Amino acid sequence: MKATLQAAILFAKDISALTRFYRDGLGLAVIAARATATWVPLDAGGVELALHAIPDEIARDIAIASPPVPREDTPIKLVFEVADLEAARAHLIAHGASMQEPRWGGCDGCDPEGNVFRIATAP
Repeated sequence: MKATLQAAILFAKDISALTRFYRDGLGLAVIAARATATWVPLDAGGVELALHAIPDEIARDIAIASPPVPREDTPIKLVFEVADLEAARAHLIAHGASMQEPRWGGCDGCDPEGNVFRIATAP
């Protein structure tokens, strides 16, 4: 059996803020025809990154730090390829990300809700 990754889903306390981050910060296009108030699919270049709103009764107990800190209970890291690591890092910081210093051809960061991701240049 061989599987193909179709989508990755991030659960969001503030789906509007997270949509702005992934749309404006990473340049992912919203797939508007399928987007709703609680579901926002984004074109991540052959794979969808979908944002799913956390129900209010659960979301109210989740604290979001500013600046963002990594969620320690989430063992997943999304990796995005960029052409210019330093320019992408600066752009993401301007859009609310917390970014580490680059090393090993990439740079780890946290989105505004603390989801860990990495930007890297092509190998």
